[in-house]
Amino acid sequence: MSVQTACMTDQTKIALVTGASRGLGAALAEALAPQYHIVAVARTTGGLEELDDRIQAKGGTATLAPMDITDPDAMATLCRGIHDRWGKVDLWVHTAIHSSALTPAHFVDPKEWTKAFSTNATATSVLIPYVAPLLGEEGHAVFFDDPRAGEKFYGIYGATKAAQISLARSWAAETERTGPRVSIVEPAAMPTAVRARFHPGEDREALTSPADAAAEVLAKL
Repeated sequence: MSVQTACMTDQTKIALVTGASRGLGAALAEALAPQYHIVAVARTTGGLEELDDRIQAKGGTATLAPMDITDPDAMATLCRGIHDRWGKVDLWVHTAIHSSALTPAHFVDPKEWTKAFSTNATATSVLIPYVAPLLGEEGHAVFFDDPRAGEKFYGIYGATKAAQISLARSWAAETERTGPRVSIVEPAAMPTAVRARFHPGEDREALTSPADAAAEVLAKL
């Protein structure tokens, strides 16, 4: 992890944002930065550095973690580093997603299926046990639904995203009385790279900007 110099105390609130380099993840990281020190995780180093510049320009601080969430060893290292430095996570926002190209079910590419399942479902199953102890009873985890299961041509994305959200819903039910709090939010349609892959040629001006969508999400929470 690339640790940015910052004036932090034991009372500093920590927000872990997985999938923070662009889209909703980046917008949420920026929106949270005034109240939280951001631990920003993504594979794209350049995107993380640009995010850090924007956060610092607004007086916030961030720790950049250019890591692949599908690498269990990397995620173990990440969470151990957070534990050793701060001992906690107050808020975990999980926006990382792999958007598979739309395809008929009888043309599913096994490699694409494996990649989507690894990112959208398996990585979540690895991260929850790692992050849960950091959240404790008072922390808050947030997942983002995009219900496409069963829609034509969405076979890979719909199935793997549904698996992620199913796991999150189970965790939410299991921790309802004990904590941490687990929320599942369906954000507004945004002009992101994910949506562009699904809806080429769409009028992107009619969609909600990631910044506005982030504000709506935080208002709901």
